Amino acid sequence: MKSLNNDLPVRIVRKNKKHHAAHHGGAWKVAYADFVTAMMALFIVLWIVGQSKQIKEYVANYFKDPGAFFENTKGTGTFSGDSPIVKERIQDEMLKREEKKLEEMANAIMRELTKEPNLKKLLEQIKIEIVKEGMRIELLEGSESFFFDIGNAQLKPEAIKILSAIAKEVGKLPNHIIIEGHTDSRPYQRSDGYSNFELSADRSNSARRVLVANGIKDSQIDEVRGYADRKLRNAENPNDVSNRRISIIIKFDVR
Repeated sequence: MKSLNNDLPVRIVRKNKKHHAAHHGGAWKVAYADFVTAMMALFIVLWIVGQSKQIKEYVANYFKDPGAFFENTKGTGTFSGDSPIVKERIQDEMLKREEKKLEEMANAIMRELTKEPNLKKLLEQIKIEIVKEGMRIELLEGSESFFFDIGNAQLKPEAIKILSAIAKEVGKLPNHIIIEGHTDSRPYQRSDGYSNFELSADRSNSARRVLVANGIKDSQIDEVRGYADRKLRNAENPNDVSNRRISIIIKFDVR
């Protein structure tokens, strides 16, 4: 007689050990991948921090416009900013920003000068323009000798006020400056050999002293030049009073 248990169907349960192992053993791979990704991101950040300003600009441009990045670096095999196209593009962007910054500074100077009623008549004697080195601010003499007496390197009170307003704004920037003195072609020769060269250099130094006393750091001054009549503003009329001038060049800061 068969046992009752023998009449029952036999259930066989197979545990899928392979599947079980995969379920519990694969999680560490995901965690490890996240860890490696985080470390790679950290190393990239540390690398960027230690790079030059140009490289930082280069990387920033990639994230702003990846398509343009690959187009500009196509065929160069470089990621270090060696591509002439990329370098030129970065340089252009930096110069545009500098021009805008200096134009804003020039507007601030002119606004400050218009607050002084006795200086309004001199605004036409101030010329501001963008040049290759940066922005040039020129104080041009008129027939009334607004800034210096003829043959003299001592600044008049109105000139000191104008230079003080310039110094206040330029001193807020890191840009370096060049100060130039110019004369017209009228001969100026003393028995001791003092000439237009000495006169133009002395006028530049007079301007430098006022600028430094009113906000410009001494370390910002790169050069003080005395050109005499070698760089005439009005070459067609060497004796024109506009050739007598002080030029202040605020250099582009693209370091």
